[in-house]
Amino acid sequence: MWGAFAAWCLGQSPAVTLEALDARDLQAFQSERYGMKSSDLSLSPRHALRLLRLIDRVLRHHAAVTDTPVNTVAADWIAANPEIRYAEAAASDPLPEFLSVSETKQLIIFLSHARPRPHLSEERRAAQASFSWQEVRNRAAVALQLGAGLTPGDVRVLTLDGPTSQGGRVRERPWKVAVPGNGTSPAREAPIAPWAGDLLQHWLRVRADARIEGHFLFPSTRSGKAWSKESHYKAAKQVLDEAGLDAADGGSFRLRHTFALRQLRRGADSEQVARWLGVEPEAMARYHRVVAAPQDVI
Repeated sequence: MWGAFAAWCLGQSPAVTLEALDARDLQAFQSERYGMKSSDLSLSPRHALRLLRLIDRVLRHHAAVTDTPVNTVAADWIAANPEIRYAEAAASDPLPEFLSVSETKQLIIFLSHARPRPHLSEERRAAQASFSWQEVRNRAAVALQLGAGLTPGDVRVLTLDGPTSQGGRVRERPWKVAVPGNGTSPAREAPIAPWAGDLLQHWLRVRADARIEGHFLFPSTRSGKAWSKESHYKAAKQVLDEAGLDAADGGSFRLRHTFALRQLRRGADSEQVARWLGVEPEAMARYHRVVAAPQDVI
């Protein structure tokens, strides 16, 4: 978070220093980076509160080291903006949208239709053969959101080096994925559900057979071009629509929230799940409001 803010400050003309930082600078950065909603990622006041608290800590540390008066602009901003100041209040933090058990099963079955399996009928084999590489890509990408807890942004930055199959229970089936650092999320590894690993393994074969170039795991074109945010959002929405789920109700982020809740219900350690998600342990509080205690999960 600090790296992004510092880069923005240094990119201004003239550059913004710690001593000169004022409310206008915070307003400009807020408007440019955190003041809007995009189609697949909501940047909330809670995020802005975390950023401003970080800036305030840095300003206070700088004042202590240099023996200069504290620049209180970040603290003043928090105090003057109630929507940010009280962003962490329970009443302002809605419960995460997630799939029910039946919806999760429905989506897994739909996604898995894209991969080859033994004992399929001739009709099913013919239908499967008709899938384009883009359709397999779209389903595999959605599978990683539900089966590994990835964000849409995580999916777009994954590379071919990300999936790991070595050491897994089934030969060649990926069982974990390395996610590069992305925005405020650190680089991390996340486990892949077996059914999602099967679909990802099939996608890697389809990708190779189609001779798709580049290093992105889910490219936009055969030449390997990166998948754009808008194109990816539309693709995920279409998959959810075709699966019979309301894609407008919580968007594809519901898949990530479903992954987190399913792990907690299985009794996974909260801090471990936070590491898989790439979030601070405190961010798990919203999930604990849904999951009171570990439960048996089918």
